[in-house]
Amino acid sequence: MKAFRHFRTITKHRHEVIKNCKKAGILFQGLRHDLSKYSPTEFIAGAKYYQGVRSPNDSEREAYGYSRAWLHHKGRNRHHFEYWTDYDPQTRIYGPVKMPLKYVKEMFCDRLAASKIYQGENYTDSHPIEYFQRGKGKRMIHPETSDLLERLLTMLRDDGEEKTFEYIRNLKIY
Repeated sequence: MKAFRHFRTITKHRHEVIKNCKKAGILFQGLRHDLSKYSPTEFIAGAKYYQGVRSPNDSEREAYGYSRAWLHHKGRNRHHFEYWTDYDPQTRIYGPVKMPLKYVKEMFCDRLAASKIYQGENYTDSHPIEYFQRGKGKRMIHPETSDLLERLLTMLRDDGEEKTFEYIRNLKIY
């Protein structure tokens, strides 16, 4: 039964992202969004640790100290800022890399969809920016990528979806 509920949740989320990507002018990306969640590595762990109120990856981390499903997922999905780290030959350390704009747009669509799915009837346009701000000091993300995502989430809160998606469709560079 948990496998079915997990399947229903990830599919509902994916469909919401597809709708958002269409509004953002990146429908093709939306159609490919999160397909890795249906792979055995991610799906089996997702079903095993499914709770319905938070990511199964959190429960897997509690059990093992890391989430194999998340490591698999972030390594295959470029709309996650965690994908965008690389070795800097000058500093000789790994660090965040500025994300291409098309993936920032998809990340916005993903975060909006996740808020709607997890908040359900309690969702407001403030939820995505509130979630973003709670983790702001803890994430390793390129400053320009972070600033753009924060600007889009703030616009969503202040101006609503229609105006924000119009802005995203016309956004060419940052």
